[in-house]
Amino acid sequence: MPFLGSFGFPSYIGSPIYFRNFKRIFIGKRVRIYPNSRLEVVDSESKIIIEDNVSIAQNFHMTSGGVLLLKKNTTIAENVMITNIDHEYKAIDKHILDQEYIHKKTEIGENCLIGFGAAIQAGTILGKHCVVGANAVVRGVFPDYCVIVGVPGRIIKRYNHKSKIWCKTNSKGEFVQNI
Repeated sequence: MPFLGSFGFPSYIGSPIYFRNFKRIFIGKRVRIYPNSRLEVVDSESKIIIEDNVSIAQNFHMTSGGVLLLKKNTTIAENVMITNIDHEYKAIDKHILDQEYIHKKTEIGENCLIGFGAAIQAGTILGKHCVVGANAVVRGVFPDYCVIVGVPGRIIKRYNHKSKIWCKTNSKGEFVQNI
């Protein structure tokens, strides 16, 4: 794919797909992007970086107004949206789409699983090996090895390195029982 910023082989991009500002999209090795996906970079300073061995199911939508990073070995289910942009809305005499973008760092950690229909909003940082449940709406910073579900997304489990099992937590990610 010579028209992208970079494209590692062997990677796969299913058709149809929509790219906006495609020279600012960087795809690693063994990346699979299935049909009906949309990757948009809103300006010449921003970019999307998808590291090696990422699998993205159909109907995926990603919009970047900064650096949006998907780290290696991540799996994304169908109908997922990820962005690092919010729309300003304070000027009530101006259409929202004519107002400034608000850019917030957004990053998906290594070996994450993003479930069907999830929305990863601007300002979300997922640590390593996070699992996001189906239809979750996620915004915030989440530590390594946690399970995030709901609207708004909250932590319900984390991997406990002492006991070597996944344990229930409160919404702050603190274990609910002494181990």
